[in-house]
Amino acid sequence: MESNLKWIILGIAVLMYALVIAFQDRKVWFTSVAAVMAIILGTVFPGAIFNGEGNAFALTHALSGLINWNVLMIYVGAMTIASLFLYSKVPAKIADWLVQIAPSTGVAIVLILAMTGIISIFVENVATVLVMAPIALSLCKKLKMNPTMFMVGLAVMSNLEGTATLVGDPPSMIFAAAAGYNFNDFFIHDGTLSIFFVVQTGLLAGCIFFSFVFSKYKDKIAIDGEPIISAFPAVLMLAMIFGLAILSFVSPALEKVVPAGLMAMSSGSFVMILAAAGVLWYVLSQKKSGSETWTLIKELDWETIFFLIGIFVVVGAISEVGLLSDFANFLVKFCGGSKFMGFFVILFVSILISGFVDNVPYIMVMLPVAQEMAKGFGMGGGELFMFALLVGSCLGGNLTPFGASANVVAMGIVKKEGYPMSFGKWLKLGGSFTLITTAAAAIVLWLLWA
Repeated sequence: MESNLKWIILGIAVLMYALVIAFQDRKVWFTSVAAVMAIILGTVFPGAIFNGEGNAFALTHALSGLINWNVLMIYVGAMTIASLFLYSKVPAKIADWLVQIAPSTGVAIVLILAMTGIISIFVENVATVLVMAPIALSLCKKLKMNPTMFMVGLAVMSNLEGTATLVGDPPSMIFAAAAGYNFNDFFIHDGTLSIFFVVQTGLLAGCIFFSFVFSKYKDKIAIDGEPIISAFPAVLMLAMIFGLAILSFVSPALEKVVPAGLMAMSSGSFVMILAAAGVLWYVLSQKKSGSETWTLIKELDWETIFFLIGIFVVVGAISEVGLLSDFANFLVKFCGGSKFMGFFVILFVSILISGFVDNVPYIMVMLPVAQEMAKGFGMGGGELFMFALLVGSCLGGNLTPFGASANVVAMGIVKKEGYPMSFGKWLKLGGSFTLITTAAAAIVLWLLWA
């Protein structure tokens, strides 16, 4: 029966992924139904799916053992702080300053794109594009310039940096949970430069690429500035970054005196407390009404939160019935024992798939596969393969106009401005950017971790 259940779980997962790909606007429904089906099977057939837990305990195991509530709290809290940060107009003010200090408009555009990437380290990609778009459109109108390439640049640069830190995007949070990484491990891990610096190689390559794209704009132009509403959200953002870094340092000592359950939630609880302080500031200091505050909270990316909950359960089920181990063993044999071949396969497949498919469910499935593959090659922690997965899946989203939500938003903005963009035109710019930035990051990744 256990063998049959393995194939039933695989069938549920494959059907779920096919429906998610085909009907993106209803993906939460499909992942939720698939998660409920897995829990029902775990209840009806105790011990066959959820590591020996059966009957009523299947639901308990799913809620406490499969869903990573710490990751979800970090995401909700970071989204709240990011929304307040954008509301404060601090990012727009920094962009105005970059335009003023740049020697030419071309350089100013590249600096704004670099800043977009840096903001996206801490702020959700779509929100970053939306806050930078008015600045880009204003510049383009003054230059009488087609805004398409600038808007594509905003989208791809924001996608590039999403995986650089623990709070950047859901894929980095999922990776941290799977690999046991804390905030500081994204910078230095086991004495070696980590994923943050690998991604910055891509950022540097991207800036060089766009410096050639916009090199013809040599004039210097003025732009109307916006006043800052308040610096408090920026203080919250910095408190979140430094607070998570400090927690990473003190966690080993705290684990000796704090219960394991509470310790596992420490980062998420900290970010949620900061977010609550931000909401209080929004209500009391900015004198916002209950409906305005509710709008702020309602407009957070709740779809991704519920999407993640379903994915956590389904991927947990397919992992615990042994399917991921089977797939990892197949890939090890396919690569013929070559570590470089394994690295290349993960990177290439991740780029290709993420150009067309949401990278969150893909990463959820492939992270344990990458870890198992690393064991098959005798590689210990498996950072080389897991980082290749992150780089390929996050940068691969830049390949097509629908590979990431930020791309769709950027294309919607330029279409509204009267500049609709074809798939081929996107592929020419976004594809070139993807190949250049991924190649640069992959070379550094191989040199550091191979």
